[in-house]
Amino acid sequence: MFRYFSLAFKNTFRNKRRSLLTISSIAVSLCLFGVLIAMYHALFMSQPTPGQALRLVVRHRVSLAQAIPFADEAKVRALPGVKEISVWNWFGGTYKDNRDPKNFFARFGVEPKAFLSIRTDMKMPQDQRSAFLTDRTGCIISQDLADKLGMKLGDRVVLKGDIYPYDLDLKVVGIFVDPDATQSLFFDWEYLRDLLPVARRSLISTLAILVDNTDDSPKVARAIDAMFAESPYPTKTESEGQFALSFVSFLGNIKLFLLIICAAVTFTILLVSGNTMAMSVRERIKEVGVLKTLGFNNDAILGMIVGEAICISLIGGAIGLAVASVLTVGVGKAAGAMIPQLNSLSITWFTVLVAMGLAFVVGVVSSFIPAWNAAKTNILDSLRYAG
Repeated sequence: MFRYFSLAFKNTFRNKRRSLLTISSIAVSLCLFGVLIAMYHALFMSQPTPGQALRLVVRHRVSLAQAIPFADEAKVRALPGVKEISVWNWFGGTYKDNRDPKNFFARFGVEPKAFLSIRTDMKMPQDQRSAFLTDRTGCIISQDLADKLGMKLGDRVVLKGDIYPYDLDLKVVGIFVDPDATQSLFFDWEYLRDLLPVARRSLISTLAILVDNTDDSPKVARAIDAMFAESPYPTKTESEGQFALSFVSFLGNIKLFLLIICAAVTFTILLVSGNTMAMSVRERIKEVGVLKTLGFNNDAILGMIVGEAICISLIGGAIGLAVASVLTVGVGKAAGAMIPQLNSLSITWFTVLVAMGLAFVVGVVSSFIPAWNAAKTNILDSLRYAG
């Protein structure tokens, strides 16, 4: 096949309109495939950052919608391997117009002193850290959120409650950079707690934990869940990355969805490419007879036709991945507020290898049967062909 690559490549654009349409179809399909594979890799195969590897999140075993007692914090703090612990309570609420997607971002109530210790990768000036510790209505926001919403130090942020029927009037006292907390706002949990009825103050949604070292994480997680296994509030302790994925689970089995869509895209590419190659081979049956008359054997003819299909698939795949590399940036920014793993979503070498490997396989599979039938046609039948 490679011996006659130049001839196969020239035949790729023999019918320019059909080739361009086929390449475009493959490019669109592989663009979608590339984005999906990049998401799958980021969600389920990426390695945690050094900070994430040291952090655990404790929530109710049933679901995030179920609360756990605030008193659990002291019990967990006493366990070996736990270095620091803080309430990490989702507030929700509405900022300005909730119909505008850019107004959606993560909003958590935390215990400022413990929280700042837990966020080992957070970068923020010391004076802003001090302000967050002393100002009950102060909040800190990530740099990317500040840039997106045009916020600056001293600005007021009013969050209208939905899960909690109370509005929060916050003041921006700090702007931080943290690779594991983008498009996020954190405020003092005590501010919200003081607004709640006495009976509700004893319940929280989650606890964030910093362990002494990464080796302690599994042991600490098992110890916490064993401690509360028989209580009215059983827990599930997981890594920070797994906790972020629990938000995605509200949409269903995302892993299965991604795999099904990828399979559908692959099948579509096969149909498009297979139809193109079948049409192309039918048009050249007589040429096959001429090539055989000139001394080309069956293997050479088979290689040239398959090579032509591979060229079309690889060109379409390269174009699709180029477009996907742009789309992944937008998808990452849009989804990063809820799923930190998608913050740096991009087309990695893993995605390139998988997508281009698929393009190669599609080229071979879609063209092999038409190429085989053409190659085994004898010279007389080929020259008499009138289709």
